[in-house]
Amino acid sequence: MVTVDDYGAIRRAHRDGLSIRQIARQFGHSRRTVRHALVHADPHPEPLTRNRPAPKLGPFQALIDRIVLEDRTAPPKQRHTAAQVYRRLRDEGGYHGGYAQVQRYLRKHRRGYEETFIPLGHLPGQRLEADFGHIHVDFPEGRKPVPFLVATWAYSNAPFVVALPFERTEAILEGMVAAFEFFGAVPKEVWWDNPRTVATLILPGRERRCHPRYAALASHYAFEPHFCMPARGNEKPDAEGTVKAVQKRFATPVPRVADLGQLNKFFLDRCEAERERVVQSLLGPFTNRDRLAEDLAAAAPLPAHRFDPCVIRPAVAVDTYQTVAFDGNRYSAPRAFAFQMVTVKGYVDRIAIAAQGQVVATHPRSLGKRQMILDPIHYLATLGRKPGALDHAPVFREWTLPDCFVEFRLELERSHGTLGGSRRFVRILQLLGEHPMSRVRRAIDACRRDQLYSAEAVIQRAQSLAAIEATNRDAAASRDEAAGVPRVDVPLPDLGRFNQLLGPAADESPVSVFFA
Repeated sequence: MVTVDDYGAIRRAHRDGLSIRQIARQFGHSRRTVRHALVHADPHPEPLTRNRPAPKLGPFQALIDRIVLEDRTAPPKQRHTAAQVYRRLRDEGGYHGGYAQVQRYLRKHRRGYEETFIPLGHLPGQRLEADFGHIHVDFPEGRKPVPFLVATWAYSNAPFVVALPFERTEAILEGMVAAFEFFGAVPKEVWWDNPRTVATLILPGRERRCHPRYAALASHYAFEPHFCMPARGNEKPDAEGTVKAVQKRFATPVPRVADLGQLNKFFLDRCEAERERVVQSLLGPFTNRDRLAEDLAAAAPLPAHRFDPCVIRPAVAVDTYQTVAFDGNRYSAPRAFAFQMVTVKGYVDRIAIAAQGQVVATHPRSLGKRQMILDPIHYLATLGRKPGALDHAPVFREWTLPDCFVEFRLELERSHGTLGGSRRFVRILQLLGEHPMSRVRRAIDACRRDQLYSAEAVIQRAQSLAAIEATNRDAAASRDEAAGVPRVDVPLPDLGRFNQLLGPAADESPVSVFFA
């Protein structure tokens, strides 16, 4: 085999004056090889394979070209392989040639249709990519699939991960608000695929009709909502890569946790640790922490008020059973709002019912269907007129009360009979609509110590305890003022109305249970 070194020796000998015949005799090559070496500096200046199709393939090129053209508009997973093209040529066209010829022709022919890409370099603080993924997690009750949301900066590759109970719009809102608060900054753009919970209508090009609540989220944080082209998840590679990283590195082996709160604590710790990871890129290696500092410096600050991450169902009528419908279930409201129009706000973990500018009822959210989620406190006013429901309505029958309540009822029934004792016990229960459980329980315990088994005694004792607590608060405030400590009075009703405009009500914790 003639090598490039042999070619170099031949060319140098010819440079020194030897003829082709003399070079051929000296090096033991044919004169044809010598002539080729004098023209070319390399034994193989052209590709070894020729692009000429085999004679038997020639008549079938048109059929192959048609199949390749049709594949361009077919679904990606339903396009012809070389073996399928070969079988069609053989079965439909009577082709008697070899499979290798078809394979070589397709390899050359499809090369012009293969997609190429331009290396991208996003500016700091410009772009955050978001997506959902799924993992399996071992809980005390068994292994369950869990969806999780990722949000990743395109510049620094710094991730945020949060597990959620589902992938509905309120979960996306909760996850995005948590991501912004985790980073302490807001990007100029947020990119998603095209989930119906975010993009309710896909219009030509990149135009989308956003879900009203996601549009409100974008307006509140002043970022531009962007979406990938359909079936083009590769347009947000950082989020796609983070989903795979969570599945392969965060969740392998399968996490074993007590609840979602513990799982999210684990995710937050891993996200913090990821800031020290060295990332390889087209522009060279970098650490997430250094690049994240540039992202956060260029991003916008968080707004003064937190976005309320919920979906809203306005103008819902409370029915005759004092319930409103939401997501296939019914939730109770106080009797004062029966037959009125209220607003239902659905969060990932709770349902809030608002009326007259403030939240009037809050329930843990049920993920089941056709369930009644009722608060016994809401039915105490009606119970006064229907005391028989105390033992026949599930909302009261399944109500777990302190032992002192049960024992006091038994004493009332011994003294006044079953019906009379139940009526008096209903009056004691109605105190829970005005006083906290702890105060009513103290009042019952005090009456039992004094052998005072009457509803009037419990009512009077609860009112006295309320007055004593108010006096103690005033005295403590006076002592603080005398000591030079400024007194701050917060009017709870007004604060509740104010918070209702901004987000969760004053008596609700703004922190999601998933981070508890």
